[in-house]
Amino acid sequence: MSPPNHSETVREFSQRLRESGAAALGGLYDLTAARLVRFSTTITRNQQDAEDAVAAVLLKVVESPSILVHATSPWSYLLRMVRNESLVILRKRKRWAIVQSLMDLWTVIPVDELDREELLQAVWRELRALPTEQSEVVVLKIWEEMTFQQIAEVLEIPPPTAASRYRYAMTKLASKLSVEPLEVRHVD
Repeated sequence: MSPPNHSETVREFSQRLRESGAAALGGLYDLTAARLVRFSTTITRNQQDAEDAVAAVLLKVVESPSILVHATSPWSYLLRMVRNESLVILRKRKRWAIVQSLMDLWTVIPVDELDREELLQAVWRELRALPTEQSEVVVLKIWEEMTFQQIAEVLEIPPPTAASRYRYAMTKLASKLSVEPLEVRHVD
């Protein structure tokens, strides 16, 4: 989950990258890659395309680390960069077929947690079935613990739009997963 100072940590690693060059990329990669790939996968619907998008963005950061060092919110800016690169990949993709299997986005789950894994797979299957505009808001809200204001900045939409996309997505997910609809009360 996103610690309160995650954006500042991204800024610190970007500063190290600016000072030390590509040798310092490992720290930024370790800090952000899994989360960025997870976010990109909601857009590209494909693990490999998501990894390509993240790699392309990190190369841009290596070339110009100042973009994150000087960003008001480096983490949000990095997410926006990944989103834009993911959209570019979608436009370039020759086939628009959505891949049915979403590769495991978490670390390996022990055998004694098979029920949890099945539930997570069901959630991701239904999340993948949502419109991209809704699934990307869900990932940013739940896994990145962003406010609707922060999500709006990343997606370049008004905060009420982010909130309504989240509400619609959660209602759809609740009905598809046969659970009681969650009452959404997030105060940003």
